[in-house]
Amino acid sequence: MSEFITILVTTASEEEAERIAEELLAAKLIACANIVGGVRSLFSWAGAVQKEQEILIIMKSRQVLFEEIEQKVRQIHSYDVPEILALPILTGSGPYLQWLGEETVP
Repeated sequence: MSEFITILVTTASEEEAERIAEELLAAKLIACANIVGGVRSLFSWAGAVQKEQEILIIMKSRQVLFEEIEQKVRQIHSYDVPEILALPILTGSGPYLQWLGEETVP
């Protein structure tokens, strides 16, 4: 299992995305977050295809912190079932991964 992960979360607004990112940063659960606007999402919900404009947060952290990150995101998030996905970081720049490790509390 990879030590480091990238976490994807979509939100309804930029303000919600910033609030989630800021709280996770303050708790040292993530090292950084990229907030990407203009995401057009199509998904099945309540038996119908939904089309929404969303904001995507791309966050970097450690695998061992995922459960705590998920709990905090669920507390803040406005959706009943928020997207909270973790992808392993297989490799990366040595100095960047060192910084990522220093900025997150295992």
